[in-house]
Amino acid sequence: MNYKEKLNHIKAFIFDVDGVLTDGKVLLHPSGEQMRSMSVKDGMAIREALKKGYLIAIISGGKSQGLIERFKHLKIHDVYLACEDKKDALSDLIHIHQLDANSILYMGDDINDWEVMKEVGLASCPQDAIPEIKAIADYISHKDGGQGCVRDVIEQTLKVQGKWSN
Repeated sequence: MNYKEKLNHIKAFIFDVDGVLTDGKVLLHPSGEQMRSMSVKDGMAIREALKKGYLIAIISGGKSQGLIERFKHLKIHDVYLACEDKKDALSDLIHIHQLDANSILYMGDDINDWEVMKEVGLASCPQDAIPEIKAIADYISHKDGGQGCVRDVIEQTLKVQGKWSN
C-alpha cells in the first residue's frame, strides 16, 4: 500500500519536536533557556486538524517552558517532553485513546524516532532527516524540519480524506 492510500486511515498525528516542528537549532539565552523557532504554517495546520477531530500528540526528548507554552497555545493536550523512551509514550497514547496503531501518522527525524516509526501505520520524516530514518519512512516530505513539513503531512491527509478547508 502506498502512502497516499495509508493517509485514508489516519486519525492521529504524533510529532517529534526538534528537527520536525523546529529546524533542529537551539538558541541559548543568557538565562539558560533553550529557544526554538517553529513555523506558524505548521501551527495553523495543527489547529485545523484539531478542529476536525484528529488527535495531535507530541513526543520529544526536549523540554523547555517555551515548548510547554507553545503547545498550550495550540491546544495540544497530549504532550510528552523529556521523553527517554518514545515507544513507551506511544503505547501510553494508544492505550489512553484506544487507537489502532495503523491509524497513526508519526513524523520523526533522528535515530531516537526509529522504534516508534516501526510501530505506526504511516512513518514520515522531513526532507532533512538522517538517512536511517529516511530508509524506513513511508513518506519523506519535500519540506525540511521547521519549514512546513508538519503542514505538508496534515494538509495531505485532510485533503485525501476530504476534510481540508478551502
